[in-house]
Amino acid sequence: MATQLLMPKATAVWLVDNTALSFDQIAAFCKLHPLEVKAIADGESAQGIKGLDPLITGQLSREEIARGEADINHKLKISDPKVRVPETKRKGPRYTPLSKRQDRPNAILWLVRNHPELKDAQISRLIGTTKSTIEQIRNRTHWNSNNLQPMDPVTLGLCSQIDLDIEVERSSRGRPVHQESGDTLLPASATENLDIQPPAREEDEELDADKVFAKLSSLKGRHQDEDEE
Repeated sequence: MATQLLMPKATAVWLVDNTALSFDQIAAFCKLHPLEVKAIADGESAQGIKGLDPLITGQLSREEIARGEADINHKLKISDPKVRVPETKRKGPRYTPLSKRQDRPNAILWLVRNHPELKDAQISRLIGTTKSTIEQIRNRTHWNSNNLQPMDPVTLGLCSQIDLDIEVERSSRGRPVHQESGDTLLPASATENLDIQPPAREEDEELDADKVFAKLSSLKGRHQDEDEE
C-alpha cells in the first residue's frame, strides 16, 4: 500500500517557504492544484496554517529536495517509512470476495459435519457469514439445502488451515475426555503390584484321611449287606 503524505497543505506551506521548488512540483507532491499552491505563496490561502517540515516526519529527504530544485521536471518521491505499523484486524466477519461467496454454504455444511464442536461465531469468523445462514444450514431450512455439497473451506480458499486449527483448538479447551463404557485394559503400572491369586481347584484342596476311610468303610458295608440278601 502506497504511503500517504501527512497534512498535505501544511507540508505545502513549508515547501513554499523553505525551498526553491516550483509550484507544479509542490502541487504534484502534496496532491494540490498548482493555483492553490500559488495562492499559498501569495498569502491568499492557508493563512494561519503552520508549515509541517517533511524532513522531520521522514517523508522527504534533503537529497530529494535538492534534485527537485536542480531539475524543474523532477517529480518528488515520498520516502518509504522507516517503521511499518501493522494493519489492525477489523472486527466482525471475514470479508469474502464476490467470486467465492457462492461457495460459503458448502463450506458451512462441511464445517458443521466435520467439526460439530465449532460454535456459530467461530464459523462466522472463519468464512465471513451470518449466524442466521449457519442456523439455516444446521436445520436444513436453507433455500438451497438439497443442492449443497460439503466442501473444505481451506481448499476453497475461504480460510487458512492455521485459522481453522486455531478455532478447533479453542473449541476443544475444557471439554471432558470421553471414555467408552465397558471393560478396558488397564495399564501395566496399574496391574504390576496387584496380588492376583488363581481360583482354587478341587484337586488342589487338602485331603482329609479320616473322611476318606470312613467313606470307604461305608461303601464296603453296603456291599456286604447286598451279598447277604
